[in-house]
Amino acid sequence: MGFLAVASFCFGQSPNSDQSPKISPDLAQTLTSGTSGEVDLIVTFKEQARGRHLGSRAWNAKNVRVTHDLSFINSAAIRIPISEVASIAADPEVEYITPDRDLAPTLNKGRAAIQQEMQWNMLGYNGYGIRVAVIDSGINDNEAFADGTISRLVFQKSFITGVTSTADGYGHGTHVASIIAGDGEGSDIPTAKYRGMAPYADIVNLRVLDDNGVGKDSYVIAALQWIIQNQADKKTNLRIRVVNLSLGRPVYESYKTDPLCKAVEAAWKAGIVVVVAAGNDGRNNQGNSNGYGTINSPGNDPYVITVGASNTFGTDTRNDDMPTSYSSKGPSVIDHIVKPDLLAPGNKIVALGSGKLKSDNPANVVDPANSYMQLSGTSMATPFVTGAVLLLLDDYPSYTPDQVKYLLMKNAWRGFATTSSVTDGSSTFTIRNDIFTVGAGYLDIYAAISDFYTGKASSQSPSAVYNAVTKKVTLVTGANVVWGDSTTPFSVVWGNNVMVGTNVVWGDSVVWGNATSAANSVVWGDKTLNASSKSDVVSGESSKVLIKGE
Repeated sequence: MGFLAVASFCFGQSPNSDQSPKISPDLAQTLTSGTSGEVDLIVTFKEQARGRHLGSRAWNAKNVRVTHDLSFINSAAIRIPISEVASIAADPEVEYITPDRDLAPTLNKGRAAIQQEMQWNMLGYNGYGIRVAVIDSGINDNEAFADGTISRLVFQKSFITGVTSTADGYGHGTHVASIIAGDGEGSDIPTAKYRGMAPYADIVNLRVLDDNGVGKDSYVIAALQWIIQNQADKKTNLRIRVVNLSLGRPVYESYKTDPLCKAVEAAWKAGIVVVVAAGNDGRNNQGNSNGYGTINSPGNDPYVITVGASNTFGTDTRNDDMPTSYSSKGPSVIDHIVKPDLLAPGNKIVALGSGKLKSDNPANVVDPANSYMQLSGTSMATPFVTGAVLLLLDDYPSYTPDQVKYLLMKNAWRGFATTSSVTDGSSTFTIRNDIFTVGAGYLDIYAAISDFYTGKASSQSPSAVYNAVTKKVTLVTGANVVWGDSTTPFSVVWGNNVMVGTNVVWGDSVVWGNATSAANSVVWGDKTLNASSKSDVVSGESSKVLIKGE
């Protein structure tokens, strides 16, 4: 599924000229539309100004209500009358204002199950004692998440305003957690058939999506803040090493000012590996962009590991696998960060079924015990990589997030053909398997564990720079970035996807394979990509974007 309860897809927009540059583009549109009432915002402050404003007389006079104090990114989520937004923006101690945006799972509904054998477990690593936080729609307690009679759901907390239950009424978080760390119990089919990547890992259930799969930026940010604040607490002894975010929303501004991106960066810098779904907008061809420039936030952040989806076609060999047509492609709009970082299986993945997704999709249930169902999307690919991270940390517990990202990308499998095509119903999609589609390649945990890395440089994903004169795209890194240094050139990380001189191999004229000026404008930020009509986003059902599994 694309994004639930998101009215439109807006990329690379510029604020209305009458609005303050502190106001995000989508909020500027709201303010100029004549809408009245209240609005949920995230306000970022300069330096230490946050504490002086929260609860101050001036803010109380404006009827400001604080819903989440997001101190770790120097921000606050507030509800305020729309008429007061301009006065908040005029405050010299306010740095930037965005809506508290809706986000949702990056989920597709597929048609039939694949028989998914978890070969990674043959390595002898199982994630025992390592903790992963699943920030999602909650997790339903299940025998698949137990070690004997002891539940491996070690902490549970809701960050949805007014909701304390951590149960998964939607069913997405349970499915994701099952891919990461379920042990396959609860089915009449042999348990090894549906065993997760790291079936002995501990799980922290942090609920941010409601029973319809909808949440807000502030819920996710508050969950990440809670993790960071409790990591060193001797009472909780939280010890979370990995966070899974199989959710997202459109990109509206640079990752440098997006509060959601700031939050995932803070977690990364606190020593937590953050794994994020790329999104499912790869079929969005508005402006003849062929789905390029559709990476979602916070997957557009250069620190995190951003995951796209591949299709295994139900076979054990990877030689016939290919990227799914719906998996979002880079570069990210505005900043042009090279994404995704990796691909992993994401089409027709079988794991625990529950909640609304299960009741609404009985045809997706695949086992006699009625416990397991298949779902598709980058939501399902992301927990494969999260599970791989747990196995890597099981082997090398001292690895930093940057070392983990480097090893997974360096050792990715790069056997995809230059192009591939897939037919879904009456539509055929041709996929150019360049670095903006497959990233560094296909997840290969065996190769990553067999490697060893002691470097200390950052593993931020580079940015792509397009030269309109030569029509070439080159990759650029900041200082002290591992794959931009002399010892680890781009070719080590991306293999044959780049050539000497860092010119991108596939698409010397235009990297996304379409030489129209419209495509240039859409991908490189000169034009708004606004998929407001359902035909622009493949198919629609109310506010939901539904793409069937291939």
